[in-house]
Amino acid sequence: MEREAGTCAVTMLLCSLTVAIAVLAMTGVAIAQQNNFVLSSSAFADNGTMAQKYMGKNPANPNCIGENISPPLEWRNAPAATRSYAIIMYDQEGRNGLGLSHWVAYGIDGATTSLPEGAGDGQRAGIVGGSNFLRKGSYYGGCPPKGTGPHHYVFTIIATDLDPGTLKPDLTQQQMLDAIGSHALVAAGLVGRYGQ
Repeated sequence: MEREAGTCAVTMLLCSLTVAIAVLAMTGVAIAQQNNFVLSSSAFADNGTMAQKYMGKNPANPNCIGENISPPLEWRNAPAATRSYAIIMYDQEGRNGLGLSHWVAYGIDGATTSLPEGAGDGQRAGIVGGSNFLRKGSYYGGCPPKGTGPHHYVFTIIATDLDPGTLKPDLTQQQMLDAIGSHALVAAGLVGRYGQ
């Protein structure tokens, strides 16, 4: 009888420890998720629909009916070693699946945690303009052709340990990524969709 009671006590202790470990593990996961590097926008949810004003503007192209304004972006939980950020907006379905770089920007100071709407105009201090698919150093919104379904515009922010003035202007997306190389610390992404 005493042996059975002892076995029950040990079993209950093991069960309690298992539950406690599971709770701690779940709490740890929740804390880890809260501390992840995250990119977001007050203008649209991740994988949400972007407003027309964030699309490209070109009277010569019937698909470019937007206002060419970059959306507001916010980020949090960057690594302590971050000294600058780089941002890319890439259309995976652009050029019939070959992709298009709509915005390449870098040299954003590591103390920055957001960019307001319209910051991609190529005139804002503290942002070095790279070269998008039009060879311009500013934001150019998407112009998805009618009937092709929504395109997925992927915004990526890269935290780096490079000083803000390290990279020269007018780098293409690939040139910028090559120049950052091992100086990349972590990245976060956000997807906005738009179709006609």
